[in-house]
Formats: sequence, structure tokens, C-alpha cells
Amino acid sequence: MDRQQLVEKYADLTVRAGCNLQPGQRLLVETVVEHAPFARAVARAAYAAGARHVEVSYGDQHVRKAMIEHAPDDVLTWTPPHLLQQAKDLAEDRAASVWIVGDPEPELFSDLDPARVGKARMLELREESTKQVNERTVAWAIVAYPNEGWAEAVFGEPDLDRLWDAVARAIRLYEDDPVTAWREHVATLGARADALNELGLDGLRYTGPGTDLTVGLLPGSRWMSARFETAWGQPHIPNIPTEEVFTTPDRRRTRGTVRSTRPLVLEAEGVIVNDLEMRFDGGRAVEVNASSGADVMRTQMDTDDNGRFLGEVALVDKASAVGATGVTFKNTLFDENATSHIAIGAGFTFAVEGAGSLSPDEQVEAGVNYSKIHTDFMIGGPEVTIEGVTKDGKTIPIIVDDTWQL
Repeated sequence: MDRQQLVEKYADLTVRAGCNLQPGQRLLVETVVEHAPFARAVARAAYAAGARHVEVSYGDQHVRKAMIEHAPDDVLTWTPPHLLQQAKDLAEDRAASVWIVGDPEPELFSDLDPARVGKARMLELREESTKQVNERTVAWAIVAYPNEGWAEAVFGEPDLDRLWDAVARAIRLYEDDPVTAWREHVATLGARADALNELGLDGLRYTGPGTDLTVGLLPGSRWMSARFETAWGQPHIPNIPTEEVFTTPDRRRTRGTVRSTRPLVLEAEGVIVNDLEMRFDGGRAVEVNASSGADVMRTQMDTDDNGRFLGEVALVDKASAVGATGVTFKNTLFDENATSHIAIGAGFTFAVEGAGSLSPDEQVEAGVNYSKIHTDFMIGGPEVTIEGVTKDGKTIPIIVDDTWQL
């Protein structure tokens, strides 16, 4: 396939399998100006699928850089009212959304004050987005568009053809019918989640170089996968690619040390965090270090009182189509689906029985973390063993030598 064929096939997959747009449904596409060709392709695919209306909202990272550099401190976390209202309208209308990532200039913010970069996030909008995810009020999907800047970060040269090939393999785009291939893949992940739920685990233990971490689970923690469904019953696949099974842990019961196994790209902040290490005590990350990007990471985690607690644990083994490419994508959407990961910040109430009806304070009291941030980082790989811990203290191998054991 030539480049344009890949773009059109990718757009069709995004619309039909990602957000699973329904006839008569609204679609909001959010991205940066460099991704306009793909946003247009998604719009074409959406209208072909019967969209009532498609709106594309473009951001500009250079404008964002100017804001971080010069705006008053209070503007860094401010949400313009019209953007907050737009998000609320999407939920009210039972609409769909697509977020296109793939940083065209990964080092753009590297010369800025790390504290301001880490602080710069629209907090009200993030809180509303987390609410919508937990309440399942929007059919959403995140995808990534290959570009030369991203290719440069990955390969050391702007080899766009090579990046397109890697992305296409990771998202099953070379299949004759990618949509059907993804539906079969979702069923496989669902079976893994079901197997974990049958074990009734009390926790997980991770061991490997620089890692000896125990994460407690809640009695109501349910393992989930890409089998997402809105509150009104519309199935969708939030992340393309996705290779994980995940759940929400007990925020109070994380202890030990963990070392990242892949670079973490904070795309919104334009920063790469390398060699990230954390030490947890009583659920809280009490030490955070990295060879680069540590200040940005610490500032982000200190956005609110709960930003240093875990909100997600996710398991991925070497069967991952993303991992099989052999590429470190330096893009969290892809890298988190190449290997196991955890996330600091907000937990998912829909992954804990009975948590959906709780207020934020009640969620925290029940052990479900509530925060305005949610940041994944990769901690798995061939040298990391992951075991399940039962209520009576027995251990069950889950991933050993990067291979699923159940």
C-alpha cells in the first residue's frame, strides 16, 4: 500500500473500530495542526459512516510553548470556559471523540522551566475528561499519526516510511480486514481478563533489575481489557493499539521500588523522561528520580494531593503486536502496549465494583485514587517477573520471561 492508502485504511479503522461511530452521531477530532492530513481522512471516514457532524479542533504546540514561557502562573492550569462546555456538550449528546497524537517536535519544550512545563495542564478539563471516562459518557479513541519529528525521535533520522511500517504492523493495518482482526484481538484480551478475575487476586508483585514492587488490589478490583462500552451500550476501542489487561489497585497498598524499562514521553509537556525510578511507601511515591525529566515528572505528580499514588496496573507480554515490532516508539500510546505498565494518578471507578456511585472523597476512602492526572510508565520486559498474590499469601506466576503463564 502507498502512504495515502495507509492513511485512508487507518482512518477507517479509527472510525469503525476505535470510536465505532454510529449513524447520526457527532464526532469531535482533537489534534495538532501538523496532523491535519489525517484529521481530514478521519472526517471523510466519519461522514462515510453516517456522522451527523464532524468538528476538528487543532492545537499548536508553538502557541502552547509561548503560553508556558510568558503567561501568568494562574493561566498555566486554567481551562477556557468554552473548552469545558464543549466537553460537557459531547457527553450530553452521547457523541464520539478521536484524539490524534504523535508528537511532531518531542524536544520543543526542553529549554523551558521544567516546573512550569510540568504544571501546564487544564485542570478542570482533565477532571471532566476523567469523569467522562469513568461514567462512560463518550465513545472515544486515541490513535497516533506518523510524522517526521516522531520518526527522528525513534530512529535518529526522519525515516517516515520506516515509522509508517512499524505503526501499521503494530495496529494490524496490513490485515485484509483490520476491523475484523481487531474484534478478534479484543476477544483474546477479554479472555485474559476473565482468567485473572477468576483468581480473585489480592495483589501483584514485580521483581527485576531495580524493581521489587508490591501493589495491593481491592476486593472489588475487576480486570478489564479493550472491551469498552458506553453507558448506553455502544462498544468502542479506546486505544489503537491496545494489548493490555488492566485494573484499578488499592491506592493505599503500594510499597517498594520500581524502575522504568522504556523512556516516558510526556507529549503534552514536550518532555522525555529517561530512567525513571520511584520508591513507594504506604501507597505514596516518596522518591522520584530520573536521568532526565525528573523535575517535570515531580511537578506533574504534585498537581494535587493524590498525584503520587497509583491509579492503574496493566499487564502486557511479548505476544503484543506492538512489542513484536522491536521498536521503542517513544510514544506512550504505543510503548505502554509493548510491555507491562503502571500509572500514577486517577484510578478507573468502572474497574472497581460499586465505585461508580462514590464521590471523590468516598473513592479515596475506599482505596480508589482520585486525581487530576493519569500518567502511565512502562515497567515490564524479559527481565521482569510478575506474580499474582492470593489472599492467603500464595503466589501465582502471571508473566515470566515476558510470556503469559495463565
